[in-house]
Amino acid sequence: MIRILSIATFILSSLYVASVKDIQITKSFTLDSLGACQGISLIDGRHYAYGDAETGVVREYSWNKGSLNYQNRQWKLSINNKDVINHPTGFAHQKGLPFFMGNSVRLNPEGTQWKAVIYCIDWKGLLNSRTLDGNLIKTIDDDAAVQGTRPEYVRYKGKWYVATADYGGVRNEVRLYEPQKLATANRTSDEGVLVYKFNCGPWVQNLCWHNKSGMLVLVQNQIEGRRWRLSFIDLENSVETGTSVVRYTKDFDKSDELEGFSFTENDEQAIAVTSSRTSNGHLLKIDW
Repeated sequence: MIRILSIATFILSSLYVASVKDIQITKSFTLDSLGACQGISLIDGRHYAYGDAETGVVREYSWNKGSLNYQNRQWKLSINNKDVINHPTGFAHQKGLPFFMGNSVRLNPEGTQWKAVIYCIDWKGLLNSRTLDGNLIKTIDDDAAVQGTRPEYVRYKGKWYVATADYGGVRNEVRLYEPQKLATANRTSDEGVLVYKFNCGPWVQNLCWHNKSGMLVLVQNQIEGRRWRLSFIDLENSVETGTSVVRYTKDFDKSDELEGFSFTENDEQAIAVTSSRTSNGHLLKIDW
Protein backbone atom coordinates (compact mmCIF):
# COMPACT_ATOMS: atom_id res chain seq x y z
CA MET A 1 0.00 0.00 0.00
CA ILE A 2 2.83 2.42 0.86
CA ARG A 3 4.46 1.70 -2.51
CA ILE A 4 1.16 2.38 -4.34
CA LEU A 5 0.68 5.67 -2.49
CA SER A 6 4.25 6.68 -3.30
CA ILE A 7 3.70 6.04 -7.02
CA ALA A 8 0.42 7.93 -6.97
CA THR A 9 2.04 10.90 -5.23
CA PHE A 10 4.82 10.97 -7.85
CA ILE A 11 2.34 10.87 -10.74
CA LEU A 12 0.25 13.69 -9.27
CA SER A 13 3.40 15.76 -8.68
CA SER A 14 4.55 15.29 -12.26
CA LEU A 15 1.13 16.18 -13.65
CA TYR A 16 1.02 19.29 -11.48
CA VAL A 17 4.22 20.69 -12.91
CA ALA A 18 3.52 19.51 -16.45
CA SER A 19 0.33 21.58 -16.30
CA VAL A 20 2.32 24.84 -16.18
CA LYS A 21 1.10 26.64 -19.27
CA ASP A 22 2.91 29.94 -19.24
CA ILE A 23 4.67 32.59 -17.17
CA GLN A 24 4.22 36.26 -17.99
CA ILE A 25 5.59 39.51 -16.59
CA THR A 26 2.68 41.66 -15.43
CA LYS A 27 4.45 44.51 -13.66
CA SER A 28 7.95 45.96 -13.21
CA PHE A 29 9.31 48.12 -10.41
CA THR A 30 12.56 49.25 -8.78
CA LEU A 31 14.06 47.89 -5.56
CA ASP A 32 16.60 50.55 -4.60
CA SER A 33 19.66 50.63 -2.30
CA LEU A 34 20.62 47.02 -3.03
CA GLY A 35 23.50 47.65 -5.41
CA ALA A 36 23.17 44.84 -7.94
CA CYS A 37 20.32 42.74 -6.54
CA GLN A 38 21.39 39.10 -6.27
CA GLY A 39 18.24 37.35 -5.11
CA ILE A 40 15.01 37.34 -3.15
CA SER A 41 13.60 34.87 -0.60
CA LEU A 42 10.24 34.42 1.12
CA ILE A 43 10.71 33.74 4.85
CA ASP A 44 7.88 33.69 7.39
CA GLY A 45 5.60 35.79 5.21
CA ARG A 46 8.18 38.46 4.37
CA HIS A 47 10.31 38.91 1.26
CA TYR A 48 14.03 39.55 1.73
CA ALA A 49 15.94 40.97 -1.23
CA TYR A 50 19.71 41.00 -1.07
CA GLY A 51 22.51 42.58 -3.06
CA ASP A 52 26.06 43.86 -3.20
CA ALA A 53 25.84 47.55 -2.30
CA GLU A 54 28.68 49.25 -0.36
CA THR A 55 28.48 46.08 1.74
CA GLY A 56 26.40 42.99 1.23
CA VAL A 57 22.92 44.14 2.18
CA VAL A 58 19.47 42.66 2.91
CA ARG A 59 16.18 44.58 2.85
CA GLU A 60 12.74 43.45 4.04
CA TYR A 61 9.50 43.82 2.09
CA SER A 62 5.86 42.98 2.70
CA TRP A 63 3.54 41.80 -0.03
CA ASN A 64 0.24 43.62 -0.44
CA LYS A 65 -2.15 43.64 -3.39
CA GLY A 66 0.45 42.84 -5.99
CA SER A 67 3.16 45.15 -4.65
CA LEU A 68 6.32 44.84 -2.57
CA ASN A 69 6.43 47.43 0.20
CA TYR A 70 9.74 48.25 1.90
CA GLN A 71 9.47 47.84 5.68
CA ASN A 72 12.29 50.25 6.63
CA ARG A 73 14.39 47.32 7.82
CA GLN A 74 17.88 46.80 6.42
CA TRP A 75 20.81 44.57 7.40
CA LYS A 76 24.49 44.90 6.55
CA LEU A 77 26.40 41.66 6.05
CA SER A 78 29.40 43.02 7.93
CA ILE A 79 31.39 42.42 11.12
CA ASN A 80 32.95 45.39 12.93
CA ASN A 81 31.89 47.49 9.92
CA LYS A 82 33.95 45.30 7.59
CA ASP A 83 32.18 43.78 4.61
CA VAL A 84 32.06 39.99 5.00
CA ILE A 85 29.44 38.62 2.61
CA ASN A 86 30.08 41.08 -0.17
CA HIS A 87 28.22 39.18 -2.91
CA PRO A 88 25.34 37.22 -1.31
CA THR A 89 24.05 34.52 -3.64
CA GLY A 90 21.45 32.48 -1.81
CA PHE A 91 19.43 32.07 1.39
CA ALA A 92 18.61 28.63 2.80
CA HIS A 93 15.95 28.90 5.51
CA GLN A 94 13.86 26.10 6.96
CA LYS A 95 12.24 26.19 10.39
CA GLY A 96 14.16 24.12 12.95
CA LEU A 97 17.25 23.74 10.75
CA PRO A 98 20.45 25.82 10.40
CA PHE A 99 20.26 28.96 8.28
CA PHE A 100 22.81 29.32 5.47
CA MET A 101 23.84 32.14 3.16
CA GLY A 102 26.09 31.88 0.11
CA ASN A 103 28.84 34.11 -1.22
CA SER A 104 30.17 33.66 -4.76
CA VAL A 105 33.28 35.69 -5.53
CA ARG A 106 34.81 35.97 -9.00
CA LEU A 107 38.61 35.95 -8.61
CA ASN A 108 39.57 36.90 -12.17
CA PRO A 109 37.93 38.89 -14.98
CA GLU A 110 37.64 35.80 -17.18
CA GLY A 111 35.42 34.06 -14.62
CA THR A 112 37.56 30.93 -14.62
CA GLN A 113 38.47 31.19 -10.93
CA TRP A 114 35.89 31.47 -8.17
CA LYS A 115 35.75 31.38 -4.42
CA ALA A 116 32.55 29.84 -3.08
CA VAL A 117 31.71 30.18 0.62
CA ILE A 118 28.68 29.09 2.63
CA TYR A 119 28.02 30.78 5.97
CA CYS A 120 26.00 29.26 8.82
CA ILE A 121 24.28 32.21 10.51
CA ASP A 122 22.06 32.87 13.51
CA TRP A 123 19.10 34.17 11.50
CA LYS A 124 17.14 35.49 14.49
CA GLY A 125 20.25 37.17 15.83
CA LEU A 126 20.88 38.80 12.46
CA LEU A 127 17.33 40.09 12.34
CA ASN A 128 17.72 41.62 15.80
CA SER A 129 21.18 43.17 15.54
CA ARG A 130 21.06 44.19 11.84
CA THR A 131 24.66 42.99 11.23
CA LEU A 132 26.66 39.75 11.34
CA ASP A 133 28.35 40.81 14.60
CA GLY A 134 27.96 37.85 16.97
CA ASN A 135 25.77 36.00 14.48
CA LEU A 136 28.26 34.26 12.19
CA ILE A 137 28.38 30.67 13.45
CA LYS A 138 30.52 28.92 10.84
CA THR A 139 32.32 29.69 7.58
CA ILE A 140 32.39 26.73 5.18
CA ASP A 141 34.54 26.54 2.06
CA ASP A 142 32.31 25.17 -0.70
CA ASP A 143 35.20 23.43 -2.41
CA ALA A 144 32.84 20.94 -4.08
CA ALA A 145 31.56 23.84 -6.19
CA VAL A 146 32.71 24.41 -9.74
CA GLN A 147 31.64 28.05 -10.01
CA GLY A 148 30.03 29.77 -7.01
CA THR A 149 27.38 28.68 -4.56
CA ARG A 150 23.67 29.47 -4.02
CA PRO A 151 22.15 27.51 -1.09
CA GLU A 152 18.43 26.67 -0.89
CA TYR A 153 16.55 24.08 1.17
CA VAL A 154 14.86 21.29 -0.80
CA ARG A 155 12.97 18.18 0.30
CA TYR A 156 13.92 14.77 -1.07
CA LYS A 157 12.31 11.52 0.11
CA GLY A 158 10.96 13.15 3.27
CA LYS A 159 14.22 14.83 4.35
CA TRP A 160 15.45 18.39 3.99
CA TYR A 161 18.76 19.05 2.25
CA VAL A 162 20.65 22.19 1.31
CA ALA A 163 20.86 22.36 -2.48
CA THR A 164 23.29 24.51 -4.40
CA ALA A 165 24.36 24.83 -8.03
CA ASP A 166 27.14 26.14 -10.24
CA TYR A 167 27.22 29.11 -12.58
CA GLY A 168 29.12 28.31 -15.73
CA GLY A 169 28.96 26.93 -19.25
CA VAL A 170 30.30 23.44 -18.53
CA ARG A 171 30.34 20.84 -15.74
CA ASN A 172 27.37 22.39 -13.95
CA GLU A 173 25.88 20.40 -11.09
CA VAL A 174 23.17 20.64 -8.47
CA ARG A 175 24.49 19.24 -5.19
CA LEU A 176 22.54 18.29 -2.06
CA TYR A 177 24.27 18.72 1.30
CA GLU A 178 23.22 17.25 4.66
CA PRO A 179 22.38 20.40 6.70
CA GLN A 180 23.57 19.33 10.15
CA LYS A 181 26.91 18.11 8.80
CA LEU A 182 27.24 21.21 6.64
CA ALA A 183 26.71 23.43 9.69
CA THR A 184 29.81 22.01 11.41
CA ALA A 185 32.02 21.34 8.37
CA ASN A 186 35.12 23.24 7.35
CA ARG A 187 34.54 22.44 3.68
CA THR A 188 31.82 20.76 1.64
CA SER A 189 34.23 18.00 0.63
CA ASP A 190 34.30 16.84 4.28
CA GLU A 191 32.95 13.34 4.80
CA GLY A 192 29.17 13.04 4.88
CA VAL A 193 28.36 16.59 3.72
CA LEU A 194 27.67 15.91 0.03
CA VAL A 195 24.88 13.36 -0.26
CA TYR A 196 23.53 13.61 -3.83
CA LYS A 197 24.37 15.43 -7.04
CA PHE A 198 23.21 15.60 -10.64
CA ASN A 199 24.11 17.48 -13.82
CA CYS A 200 22.18 20.57 -14.84
CA GLY A 201 22.11 23.24 -17.55
CA PRO A 202 24.39 26.29 -17.64
CA TRP A 203 24.29 29.75 -16.07
CA VAL A 204 22.34 29.00 -12.88
CA GLN A 205 22.16 32.20 -10.83
CA ASN A 206 19.90 30.99 -8.02
CA LEU A 207 17.55 28.25 -6.85
CA CYS A 208 13.95 28.29 -5.65
CA TRP A 209 12.16 25.29 -4.12
CA HIS A 210 8.42 24.69 -4.74
CA ASN A 211 7.41 22.25 -2.04
CA LYS A 212 3.89 21.51 -3.26
CA SER A 213 5.08 20.05 -6.57
CA GLY A 214 8.50 18.78 -5.53
CA MET A 215 10.04 21.00 -8.18
CA LEU A 216 13.28 22.92 -8.00
CA VAL A 217 13.34 26.09 -10.10
CA LEU A 218 16.70 26.84 -11.72
CA VAL A 219 17.00 30.61 -12.07
CA GLN A 220 19.21 30.91 -15.15
CA ASN A 221 20.58 33.08 -17.90
CA GLN A 222 20.29 31.95 -21.51
CA ILE A 223 23.84 33.15 -22.18
CA GLU A 224 26.51 34.23 -19.74
CA GLY A 225 25.22 37.18 -17.72
CA ARG A 226 22.27 37.94 -20.02
CA ARG A 227 18.69 36.98 -20.82
CA TRP A 228 16.27 35.14 -18.57
CA ARG A 229 15.44 31.47 -18.21
CA LEU A 230 13.39 29.61 -15.59
CA SER A 231 13.62 25.80 -15.59
CA PHE A 232 11.32 23.71 -13.39
CA ILE A 233 13.03 20.39 -12.69
CA ASP A 234 11.68 17.22 -11.11
CA LEU A 235 14.02 16.87 -8.13
CA GLU A 236 13.35 13.22 -7.33
CA ASN A 237 13.82 12.02 -10.89
CA SER A 238 16.87 14.25 -11.33
CA VAL A 239 18.61 12.78 -8.27
CA GLU A 240 17.79 9.23 -9.34
CA THR A 241 18.90 9.63 -12.96
CA GLY A 242 21.93 11.83 -12.27
CA THR A 243 20.83 14.58 -14.65
CA SER A 244 18.20 17.30 -14.43
CA VAL A 245 14.74 16.22 -15.58
CA VAL A 246 13.16 19.44 -16.85
CA ARG A 247 9.36 19.60 -16.75
CA TYR A 248 8.94 23.17 -17.95
CA THR A 249 11.19 25.94 -19.26
CA LYS A 250 10.35 29.57 -19.87
CA ASP A 251 12.70 31.86 -21.79
CA PHE A 252 12.00 35.59 -21.57
CA ASP A 253 12.84 38.24 -24.12
CA LYS A 254 14.70 40.33 -21.53
CA SER A 255 18.30 41.37 -22.08
CA ASP A 256 19.46 42.00 -18.51
CA GLU A 257 20.80 39.52 -15.94
CA LEU A 258 18.20 37.49 -14.07
CA GLU A 259 19.49 36.89 -10.53
CA GLY A 260 16.66 35.65 -8.32
CA PHE A 261 13.13 34.25 -8.22
CA SER A 262 10.66 33.63 -5.41
CA PHE A 263 7.06 32.57 -5.21
CA THR A 264 4.76 34.72 -3.14
CA GLU A 265 2.37 32.93 -0.77
CA ASN A 266 0.17 32.53 -3.86
CA ASP A 267 1.43 29.86 -6.27
CA GLU A 268 0.14 31.89 -9.20
CA GLN A 269 2.32 34.90 -8.42
CA ALA A 270 6.09 35.17 -8.20
CA ILE A 271 8.81 37.81 -8.13
CA ALA A 272 11.91 37.93 -10.31
CA VAL A 273 14.87 40.22 -9.62
CA THR A 274 17.78 41.32 -11.78
CA SER A 275 21.10 43.08 -11.29
CA SER A 276 19.91 46.23 -13.09
CA ARG A 277 19.85 49.39 -10.97
CA THR A 278 16.31 50.35 -12.09
CA SER A 279 13.34 48.20 -13.08
CA ASN A 280 15.07 45.33 -11.28
CA GLY A 281 11.92 43.80 -9.79
CA HIS A 282 9.19 42.05 -11.76
CA LEU A 283 5.86 40.52 -10.85
CA LEU A 284 5.17 37.25 -12.67
CA LYS A 285 1.85 35.52 -13.29
CA ILE A 286 2.10 31.73 -13.44
CA ASP A 287 -0.63 29.84 -15.32
CA TRP A 288 -0.87 26.24 -14.16
